Amino acid sequence: MAKQLFKNYTYSFDKNESKLLLNFCNQAVKQMQTDQRFVLDIKSFNSIIEKLHADPNNVKLTKDEQKRLVGQLKENIKYIEAQMSKSWFLKRWLLKTLLIQYKNIISSHFSD
Repeated sequence: MAKQLFKNYTYSFDKNESKLLLNFCNQAVKQMQTDQRFVLDIKSFNSIIEKLHADPNNVKLTKDEQKRLVGQLKENIKYIEAQMSKSWFLKRWLLKTLLIQYKNIISSHFSD
């Protein structure tokens, strides 16, 4: 099987996925604003936010934006899984729905 030379970074998100990604990106920007080491991450996430606001059905990310978004989503999944292992039933139930949504986005849009 030949390796693909160019990867398509154009995605079509439904209404729920775009809302979830917007909230995720906004939260990531808020958390990173205080640290100067994350200037490039903040620029990437702000660009993703603009693109999601413009047209969630046709989001064309750069390779860097896609890499940063997927990396942060995967880190967030690890964090949520760790929180779930320590939580009581109600919090675990709430986190599980969020975890499932994140995993669905990664598997349907960002899997290799």
